[in-house]
Amino acid sequence: MILIEDLWKAFGTQEVLRGVSLEVKAGEFVALVGMSGSGKSMLLRHLVRLIRPDRGRVLVDGLDIAKMPREELETLRSRIGYVFQSGALFDSDTVFDNVAFPLREKTRWSETKIRSKVLEELDSVGLKDADRKYPAQLSGGMRKRVALARTLVRAPEIILFDEPTTGLDPIVGNSILHLFDSVHKRLNLTGILVSHEIPEIFGIVQKIAMLYEGKIVAVETPETIGTSQNPVIDQFVHGKPDGPVHY
Repeated sequence: MILIEDLWKAFGTQEVLRGVSLEVKAGEFVALVGMSGSGKSMLLRHLVRLIRPDRGRVLVDGLDIAKMPREELETLRSRIGYVFQSGALFDSDTVFDNVAFPLREKTRWSETKIRSKVLEELDSVGLKDADRKYPAQLSGGMRKRVALARTLVRAPEIILFDEPTTGLDPIVGNSILHLFDSVHKRLNLTGILVSHEIPEIFGIVQKIAMLYEGKIVAVETPETIGTSQNPVIDQFVHGKPDGPVHY
């Protein structure tokens, strides 16, 4: 479903991505992990062409997104959901209007159909009676659930999660991760999750890809990552102090 081949991106003299290659098969849920500032969020932005690579390419369902004309790109983007770290909700709109926003902007659905779909997705994320509330009235975990509902209303095939549990306490963060897991299983979505929640994410993904110094240096399964002989993986997973790691 997603194939990243030898992706390079620099800003001035600073090379952030230095030949990233990664394959995500249809229906897989993959965790993308790495040190802060390693380029994980930037890599996600390449998948929806918010950023163009200097070299390399990104294929989504066999289509090279860098070569797509604008109309085809918009069609592809409609198949991809993006859950931002902040939730990116409109504070002046109700929960209902936040979730309805992409349907009103991108479809010609009637308000009756929009209402039915919005309430259905709010119910699916455990917010059945929150439609009239405003973001300021919600807890951090509830805001993340609203952001997920807004993504699900357009029935995406792929969802990109950019550190969605940042700022949540461990219990709430874990409940959000399990919600993502249930959504993935229920809809058979393809997903990439950028997260620092170690080891909680190991129970909900099929693969863990480690981004280090601009490259994917290892791809492990949850069953093998704890005993990986890769020094970068070992340092990251077991929380060892930063130090020189030669790979």
